[in-house]
Amino acid sequence: MKLIVAIIRPEKLEAVQAALNEHDIYLMTVTDVRGCGRQRGFTELYRGSEFDVRLLPKLKVEIAVNEAFVEAAVESIVHAARTPETGQIGDGKIFVMPLDDCIRIRTGERGSAAIGP
Repeated sequence: MKLIVAIIRPEKLEAVQAALNEHDIYLMTVTDVRGCGRQRGFTELYRGSEFDVRLLPKLKVEIAVNEAFVEAAVESIVHAARTPETGQIGDGKIFVMPLDDCIRIRTGERGSAAIGP
């Protein structure tokens, strides 16, 4: 089992969900987050004053998958979240981490069975 954590642009969420659904991956948790990387933010004018916005709004998508779905999930996210053509700074990152255990609270199932439908 693996935990896939993707940091993406907010406007790409629907495309990422649709791409994952094509590979029968439906379960995910989405969180509003703020962060910075190479994009480094931008300067904004507010009521006549200029200020720097360093932390940009992003979405964190967390998906627990069985080994058989890891590559399909990663490829789906990459293709759906990338800006057309060659991509741009700020398109996001994907982290794949081992997942030791998973427990479905409702039934008490553990491991791979708890991730599945």
